[in-house]
Amino acid sequence: MSNHHEQLWSRCLSVIKDNISEASFNTWFAPIVALKYEENVFVLQVPSQFFVEYIEEKYIDLLRMTLYRVVGQGTRLEYRVLIDKTSGKGTQIPSANEQPKPKQQMSGYISPYHRPQLPEIDPQLNPSYNFNNLIEGNSNKLARTAGISIANEPGKTIFNPLFVYGQSGVGKTHLANAIGVMTKQLNPEKRVLYVSANTFQIQYTDAVRNNTVNDFLNFYQTIDVLIVDDIQEFAGKTGTQNTFFHIFNHLHQSGKQLVLTADRSPIVLAGLEQRLLTRFKWGLSAEIEKPDFELRKAILENKIYRDGLEIPADVVDFIAENVVDNVRDLEGTLVSLLAHSTLADMPIDVQLAEKVVSRIVNVTRKVNTVEKIRDAVCEYFSLSVDAISTKSRKREVVQARQIAMYLSKQMTKNSLSSIGFAIGQRDHATVLHACKIVTDLMEIDKNFRSSVKEIEEKLKR
Repeated sequence: MSNHHEQLWSRCLSVIKDNISEASFNTWFAPIVALKYEENVFVLQVPSQFFVEYIEEKYIDLLRMTLYRVVGQGTRLEYRVLIDKTSGKGTQIPSANEQPKPKQQMSGYISPYHRPQLPEIDPQLNPSYNFNNLIEGNSNKLARTAGISIANEPGKTIFNPLFVYGQSGVGKTHLANAIGVMTKQLNPEKRVLYVSANTFQIQYTDAVRNNTVNDFLNFYQTIDVLIVDDIQEFAGKTGTQNTFFHIFNHLHQSGKQLVLTADRSPIVLAGLEQRLLTRFKWGLSAEIEKPDFELRKAILENKIYRDGLEIPADVVDFIAENVVDNVRDLEGTLVSLLAHSTLADMPIDVQLAEKVVSRIVNVTRKVNTVEKIRDAVCEYFSLSVDAISTKSRKREVVQARQIAMYLSKQMTKNSLSSIGFAIGQRDHATVLHACKIVTDLMEIDKNFRSSVKEIEEKLKR
């Protein structure tokens, strides 16, 4: 049947649609066209090389397992990247790794204590979460610095345990993995294990069911650096807490390192036994706060540099100003921006960024008033508001007054008369003259232009 491959792909899409969000499906799978299926090879046409890289990184497990289920076990996957839309020319690329990942990855964890011997263990770390791309800012400086100290001397610092807490998406998991990655780099012989609280809970439940709790305990007591993510998920799990209490005690007394993360500080964690909470406070409790503007901008610039992208500075500023809650949203915005640009063949500019960002967060344009602008200019030049409103002809006062008028004309919808009245009760002709003076000066005086731009940027934040 000539359209057999299309029917197969349609069934694959039904499975995929049930497993990811509608937005992700529409962005990454709806544009794909099934070209052919022959000799056990399924060929999919995608719009760009960027599509191939993103799908291979984020969705390859889902895509491959779906193909195995719908088309048949061992189906090989190839992409055809469309190079020229008019001629239909393209290039064919095989999927990076045709072997499915081990089944334990699908269930989210592996139970290493079932192995006959344990000379080495898989630390379950994500190497892409490291200190090189964990950008330092005011919001994470304490936790990041403590993490580097631990990686250099695990179990020998005063930061044991290190308890890192903060809202979702601020970088706790990134930091936890970075500590493990750096520890393994500097101390390859150390037994490092990263585990989510949920995975630990599943492993413990399985151990109880299979009557292997002693094996479970013995395995965890051999770890040199134990990293447990989202410890708040132990709440209400009495058996798990009791077992973790014994593991914690053994490791701490043996000089081994513990790193824990949670969504709130130990003093407000509910549903956990007091004896555990007491131990969580033995070392250092460090909060990672929401990233400030400077850190958000640095994170975006670092990702843009690492990925070899070209994104205008005003777009970076716009994203950093509006996507304020967490790091995940920042990186997700960049990916979404690139996808929209590729699919719609549109340039990456502030207009496209506003469209993309508005789907992730509520974009509220900052409204400036003449009074706000006047106050910001006075603050920048260390002048009182009264000084700018007087008839003073001092150079610095006149210049500040002119800049305030210029920015008010640029950034508000006020009439020239109302601007003049608010800034020293001047008339509209004075405002027009001020705007011309500032415009002329900005063209010839680099320092002056820099000052005006700096005030303008502050008013936009």
